[in-house]
Amino acid sequence: EVQLVESGGGLVQPGGSLRLSCTTSGFAFGEYDMTWARQAPGKGPEWVSCIDSGSGETYYADSVKGRFTISGDHAKNTLYLQMNNLKPEDTAVYYCAIGDPAEIGNGPYGGPGTQVTVSS
Repeated sequence: EVQLVESGGGLVQPGGSLRLSCTTSGFAFGEYDMTWARQAPGKGPEWVSCIDSGSGETYYADSVKGRFTISGDHAKNTLYLQMNNLKPEDTAVYYCAIGDPAEIGNGPYGGPGTQVTVSS
C-alpha cells in the first residue's frame, strides 16, 4: 500500500522558515519524480516544486523560486521542502505527490497534507 504522510507545518511569522517532510512507503521512492503541491484557502491547488528522480534536477514555481528547496533522502524514503523567507501568501495546506506536475494534476494527492500558516 502506497502511503504519503506530510509533516512539519505550523504557524510562522513572515520571513521565517519551515522544513516540511513527506515520509513515504509502499513504492520505490527513488524511481519516481516527486512533487510538492499546495492549496490555499479558497483557491485551487498549485504545484510548488518537483524533483526529477533520474537526473536529480529540481524545478520551482515562480512564486517560490529562490526561497524554497526540494530534496529527497533515498535511504529514508523521505521528501523534504525547505521553505525560507516565508510570506503570508505561502499560507496553504502542503501535499507531496508521486509524479511530476503534469502527472499529479489537481489531486487528490494521497496524503493528509500539512498546514502552513504565515502570519504576524
